[in-house]
Amino acid sequence: MKSCYKDLVLAMLRTGIFGFGGGPSVIPLIRYEAVFRYHWLKDEEFGEILAIANTLPGPIATKMAAFLGYKQKGIIGAFISVTAHILPTCLAMVFLLTIVNFLNYSTAVKGMISAVMPVIAVLLGQMTYEFASKTVKGLGKFVGCLLFVVSFLMLKIISIHPAIVIVLFLAYGAAHFKLKNKRHSKYKGISA
Repeated sequence: MKSCYKDLVLAMLRTGIFGFGGGPSVIPLIRYEAVFRYHWLKDEEFGEILAIANTLPGPIATKMAAFLGYKQKGIIGAFISVTAHILPTCLAMVFLLTIVNFLNYSTAVKGMISAVMPVIAVLLGQMTYEFASKTVKGLGKFVGCLLFVVSFLMLKIISIHPAIVIVLFLAYGAAHFKLKNKRHSKYKGISA
């Protein structure tokens, strides 16, 4: 569903303003805007784009903003989307850097930051649960759990770079999808 520039700017301004804590904490906000509020993408499509964006270098949130802007309004939309997303942060940094030395020792500010961290953890946990549920639904419990264990071993035990793990799993997903479609068309041909 195409949108106007106003919707694009408002969506990215909201993600820029409320996206406290870096790229991963902004992903659920971008997902809400793109999938649920404006219906620019389906949830599965968002998951695929997120996986691809994770394989590319640079901040994840700006890559997602650029993609959404480009999908809606082309190159100009990508530029406007990224600008709207980073503008609140840039303005806040200019303002806050002038008083950072004063706030650095404030217990109130430390308390506010500590209070926000659990909210970010819950948002990321909820998104992870939803994607894991879709994985189990699509691949089954055994394969879904097996892939989780394999990815955990690759990331934490063997210490393979996350981009490499994502590319490997994208390749597996493509092969799995192709095999599934081939098998489905074979059975469809037999029953016809």
